[in-house]
Amino acid sequence: MSPEKEKKLKKLRKQLDNLDNSFIRLLKKRTNLVNQVLKLKDYKNQIIDKKRIKIILNRIKKKSIKNNIDPKITNRIWKNMIWSYINYEKRNFKKK
Repeated sequence: MSPEKEKKLKKLRKQLDNLDNSFIRLLKKRTNLVNQVLKLKDYKNQIIDKKRIKIILNRIKKKSIKNNIDPKITNRIWKNMIWSYINYEKRNFKKK
């Protein structure tokens, strides 16, 4: 790789790192909201809402297409995020 390309690569990676930091801040906000939602659930079987998951994934697909983002990428990201938070909710569910 030429020195010029290495310099460009380093700059792009720095931008990616900054973007990752923004994602972390957003995930913190999302986690706080999930914690609030979890407090409202009376039973563990209320954690998974398949209908809502389907609605979310359809909405993300439409937004992805509209924004010229490969919907396969966003679908995979959102599915992983949703199921990661479902797992988080199950681990943190407190019986009332």
